[in-house]
Amino acid sequence: MIVDLEDLALAGGVLARALDLPEDAAEAEVLAARLAAPPAGRPAVRLAAADGAGVVFASINDADPGLGHVELLAVAPEARRRGVGSALLRTAEERLAGLGADRVRLGGNPPCYAWPGIDVRYTPAICLARRAGYSLTDTAWNMTADLTRHSAEAAGDEARLESAGVKVLAADADAPDWVRAIWGDGWAWEVEQSLDREGAGCYVAVRDGEILGFAAYGANRPSWFGPMGTAPAAEGLGVGRVLLRRCLADQRAEGHATAQIGWAGPIAFYSKAVAARLERIFWIYTKTL
Repeated sequence: MIVDLEDLALAGGVLARALDLPEDAAEAEVLAARLAAPPAGRPAVRLAAADGAGVVFASINDADPGLGHVELLAVAPEARRRGVGSALLRTAEERLAGLGADRVRLGGNPPCYAWPGIDVRYTPAICLARRAGYSLTDTAWNMTADLTRHSAEAAGDEARLESAGVKVLAADADAPDWVRAIWGDGWAWEVEQSLDREGAGCYVAVRDGEILGFAAYGANRPSWFGPMGTAPAAEGLGVGRVLLRRCLADQRAEGHATAQIGWAGPIAFYSKAVAARLERIFWIYTKTL
């Protein structure tokens, strides 16, 4: 039997036992709490197996009301192969359809998300997706930055920025509005979260009172970096490298040995700036209801 999830601690406990990858299991409770606090107005579904053996979180896409997302589905190890995951997924689909969805995606609903899609190492989840009639529609990836490495170029890059009149500062409450004007509500929401949440932060590059770029970390997960953006007026100054390294330094100070660059875009930039490597691969599945 599937019921509405009323105890968030239950979700954190199931996740801690169900997530096989250490980097996910370590953030199980944070994942549940942050997915349960999406942008205001987003229709969401939170379900659990009546016996507490599994949970599913789902929601409607902010820009496309016909697209639903199954953001998280977890079944405790001792309850697997009993149809719990299938029942949770089926009920989530029904609830999303009731909210107006005609398609469902197994993957993150940015800007509030835990993963872009299904990590390819979660084989039972991929088997469930295929069995339930989903088709592979996209691939995403994370990059991993080794926070124990120290860049020999970091001091020189900061000095060059300073000589160009650019200062790197901790972001204040004005940063989300600046981000919103260029990149939209999604990234602005993530910056807002990075300013408010423990284990998160944001930096901006400023020249003559004008913001030239930003970088944030910890908005959705403490060990994840992003988003980051540089205004056209700052291109070529090396602002992005300095902002990135400032964030990673904070994450190192928080005790992280590595940082995940979530849903990484410019692979060459991150590889050159901090020797980040492609590591986590996610498959995104979609189904027409």
